[in-house]
Amino acid sequence: MRGPMLLAYLVSSATVLTTVYAHGTAPGKTPQFQILPSLRKQAELVDGWTKERKALIPGLLRKYGVDAWLMSQREYAEDTVFWALKEATQFSARRRTTHLFLADPVDGIASSYSWIENTDAVWTDLRKILTAQKPESIALNTHSELAFSGGLHAGEFDAIVRGIGEEWKDKFVLEPLLGIEFVATMVKDRLSWYRKMMETAWAIIEEGFSEKIITPGKSTSWDIEWWMRERIQSLNYTTWFQPSVFILTGDGWPAATDKSPTMDDPRAPDRPIECGDLIHTDFGVSALGLNTDTQHIGYVLYPGETEADVPKGMIKGLKKVNRLQDIVKSNMKVGLTGNEILKASLKQAHSEGIEGKIYCHATGEWGHSAGTVIGMTNLQDKVPVLGDLPLLKDTYYSIELFAEHFVPEINRTIVFPQEEDVYWDDATKSWEWVYGRQEELLLIRTPAEDAPAEL
Repeated sequence: MRGPMLLAYLVSSATVLTTVYAHGTAPGKTPQFQILPSLRKQAELVDGWTKERKALIPGLLRKYGVDAWLMSQREYAEDTVFWALKEATQFSARRRTTHLFLADPVDGIASSYSWIENTDAVWTDLRKILTAQKPESIALNTHSELAFSGGLHAGEFDAIVRGIGEEWKDKFVLEPLLGIEFVATMVKDRLSWYRKMMETAWAIIEEGFSEKIITPGKSTSWDIEWWMRERIQSLNYTTWFQPSVFILTGDGWPAATDKSPTMDDPRAPDRPIECGDLIHTDFGVSALGLNTDTQHIGYVLYPGETEADVPKGMIKGLKKVNRLQDIVKSNMKVGLTGNEILKASLKQAHSEGIEGKIYCHATGEWGHSAGTVIGMTNLQDKVPVLGDLPLLKDTYYSIELFAEHFVPEINRTIVFPQEEDVYWDDATKSWEWVYGRQEELLLIRTPAEDAPAEL
């Protein structure tokens, strides 16, 4: 769908938020578009979550044996952790923005301080507090490999030393898990809205992967990508990456033994989607300081075909990747490193005859958020540094992977990618799907050739 037709469709459908082309990709699930509250209400929600999370900081400092945590940044040169500390209506740091957190303040003073200042007054105040509190360790975010523990700019580090004095430099420490666990921690009240966002993402995918949007022989993969991007905007959501649509059975898709294009190749080769194509999307929406990440698969029926005509090899391929999801989820033990989970998952998969790749990551606050990674597309033995972090429970994870499967109907081995987000459920002591997972192919039902076409 292109040009005026696409625009007209988006305008007309923007107000119809409760109807979706549902195909039942998960048992009992008919995803609906979830309307976001007013901007003012959104800010209230986000600020409430931020307040809850900031209250956890003294406990985190004590957990990691750190007396104080100091962050400082200039406008447009923010520490990565700044985005988890700011108020919802802040768009960037102002002037010099400085934060100090104390694990166990004495003499009844507060445990947290913030300054927005462009004079030396911030350093004068800091020196007074440090002199009175006498912390033996002051954490700075200076890690060379971990973004969520390495956001302090080099020039700002020099400014801190000049500002508070060389005598405090010996107290500086690096505790990588401090920033990572703070950003990774998702307070419980966030989950209900994360579910709504995930449902909206599913609804957009299911609408986009339908005969209402796709006309075989005319609609291209790039047409659908841009339709999805426009659909996000029409619902007042945004996104953290350009949606991608790949034709799994088409030329240009890497062989099953090659790398996954969803992380390494930003755009699929563009060509019309045809009947008999297996198509795939990598898609996410953003709102309320949260980001989703989902990959689903659809099949384009020939005119007059029904579910019974879908190649059985494609159905089995989806079932195989579902099994790989189960394997990874069952091996995600809190406290294990990502590399340990990767090794155990691949060993179990191979013992069951499943070949594929695993590349899971934390999500939520960021699309690729703070936490250990479980494999990367080019690193299936171990992931240095990131893969050595422990798995934390109070966060969201994208179980992202693919399984290879030979489809006899097309005499070809293809990859079946899937990605669904999970959260830690304290009641079951396990990882649960945020909304669900795809267990049936999305079907694009091409009208019979003698049926009138609907514009």
